[in-house]
Amino acid sequence: MSNSEVVELPVLEADGVAPCCPPLTERPFSAEEAEVAARMFKALGDPVRLRLFSLVASHEGGEACVCDISDVGVSQPTVSHHLKKLKDAGLLTSERRGTWVYYRVEPAVLAAMGQVLAVRPSA
Repeated sequence: MSNSEVVELPVLEADGVAPCCPPLTERPFSAEEAEVAARMFKALGDPVRLRLFSLVASHEGGEACVCDISDVGVSQPTVSHHLKKLKDAGLLTSERRGTWVYYRVEPAVLAAMGQVLAVRPSA
């Protein structure tokens, strides 16, 4: 039995992106919102995963072939393990093209992450 579960972070709405959770400064998280946010932050809490996420996000077009991002100082199986963790947390998507896998950070994911950490101006 696997503990991995793909988490959907953003929800696209007609007027933009709704984050998985409200901004931290808006109100306390519900138990479910805290679980979702914790998975996201846990996935980014490892330096190798954070570096891989940054490599994909900053790559031209927000997409990178695994062959372009595998040189992060760990073995290829370890890179694959970390990329799977990022996918399971809903932070990356992937697509196989021939023998290579391409990873993408959807702009909606970055927008949703930013909204969770945004400070709402007081009215």
